[in-house]
Amino acid sequence: MVSIPLGPIGVLCIQRTLNKGRKAGFVSGLGASAADTIFALIAGYGISMIISFVKAHHIYFQVIGGLIVMYLGIHIFYTNPVRQLRLQRTSQNKLSQDFLSVFFLTVSNPMAIFFFLAMFAGVNLASASMNFFMVGLVVGGVFLGTASWWFILTTLVNIFRHRFRLKSIWWMNKVAGVIIFFLGIAAILSVWFIK
Repeated sequence: MVSIPLGPIGVLCIQRTLNKGRKAGFVSGLGASAADTIFALIAGYGISMIISFVKAHHIYFQVIGGLIVMYLGIHIFYTNPVRQLRLQRTSQNKLSQDFLSVFFLTVSNPMAIFFFLAMFAGVNLASASMNFFMVGLVVGGVFLGTASWWFILTTLVNIFRHRFRLKSIWWMNKVAGVIIFFLGIAAILSVWFIK
C-alpha cells in the first residue's frame, strides 16, 4: 500500500528503468523499501522519542525533502539518455548510488512514519498482545511487500522498454523532471498551507 501510489519515487524508478535498465530501477526501489522498513520499525516498536522528534521538526524535514525532490527533477530534466545508455554499456552505472539516492529521498519524508502508525493501529498492531516477534513479522512483511512491488513495476516497464526510442526517453525525462520538480514545490508549499 505504501509503495503503489506513483509519486516522485515511482516516477524516478520508472525513469531509471527506462534509462539504465531493470536492475537500476529495481535497486532504486529497494532503497525506498529499506526506508519504508525503517519507518515501519519505528512505528511498530513505538520509538516514541524519535516520533516526537520527527513530529517537532517535520517542517524542516519536509522543506529539505522538497528541495531534494526539486533538485532531482532538475537533474532528470537535463539527463541525456544517450549518455545513460553509454554508461550502462561501459558498466559505469553504480547501483549503490541508485539505492542510496532513493533511500535518502524516501527518508527525507518522515511523514510516512505516521502512515505506518495509523496503519498499525488500524490492524491493532499497537495492542499490548503483540509481541516483539509478531511486530518483526509485520515489519518483514513491509519490506517483502514493497520490494515485490518494485520488482513487478520495474519488470513491467522493462518488458516494454524496447518500444521506447531515445527521443521518447528524452521526452519522458523532460516530463518526469518537470513532474518531480513540481512535486518538490508542492511538498514545500504544503508546510504553510496544510496544518
